[in-house]
Amino acid sequence: MTMKLSFVQRHAYGWGAGFAALLWTFFPSRRRIAIENLIKGKVAADITQARRIAKASWCHLAGHIAEALLVPGVIGGGNWREHLEVEGASPEAVKLLLETPDTPIIIASAHHGAWEAATNLLSFARPMIAIARAMNSRFVTKWLEKHHFRGRIKVIDKNRGFTPAVIRQWLDTNAAMTVLIDQHTKKGVRLSFFGRPAYTFTSATRLAMRYQVPIVVGTFVRVAPYRYRLVGGEPVLPVKDASLAAVTQLLNDRLEAAIRQYPEQYLWFHRRWRHG
Repeated sequence: MTMKLSFVQRHAYGWGAGFAALLWTFFPSRRRIAIENLIKGKVAADITQARRIAKASWCHLAGHIAEALLVPGVIGGGNWREHLEVEGASPEAVKLLLETPDTPIIIASAHHGAWEAATNLLSFARPMIAIARAMNSRFVTKWLEKHHFRGRIKVIDKNRGFTPAVIRQWLDTNAAMTVLIDQHTKKGVRLSFFGRPAYTFTSATRLAMRYQVPIVVGTFVRVAPYRYRLVGGEPVLPVKDASLAAVTQLLNDRLEAAIRQYPEQYLWFHRRWRHG
């Protein structure tokens, strides 16, 4: 049975999005970056549409973060399936994510949809290891560990890399290693993303090839308050001698397809293509 939301829980997304809308005019450089990315990526047909999507994206980020911070008080072990939609997603991907807790997997995703909330939600199905940027504030880090990333979630500083201890924990606990592969970088392989060259991290591909584990490629988009939908295709299981660039390009293509379905929920204002 779906729990009744409190006043704050019900309005968190709207408050976050509304606050971001008030600040939108004060970030002209971010607006320019987002509009340029949308036009060059052929997501928006003209500048009017690009402005609309860019602002919606900006507001979604703040709304999603505000809502995600309250997810632990809304979603728990007894009701998490009620908050997840998988209709239309690959049955094989759904099985790996939710029904195969004895197999380590990789989730290759992007700054799209509700990535913060999805990490909490999936932790009820299997252990999660999230590779993320470390917070500058130790206080914020401790607060997030106690109040936000609760349950079977281990957040790893992306600057530490995939140490032997991290790999051991991933394989021993059959966790889902979550990697956001759309972050800008000078490293990786120069591939195509939305028809534009972009250096892309290959860590997800390399791990899958080395340990012969499947990659679930996709995102979780927000479709209603505390309700999220899996968008993604068939799992990818590259053979050991596969082309690193070809497999990673496939991951890029799958993520691009998901983002094109819900462009208002992507982080268009980050400089994904700055080193392309």
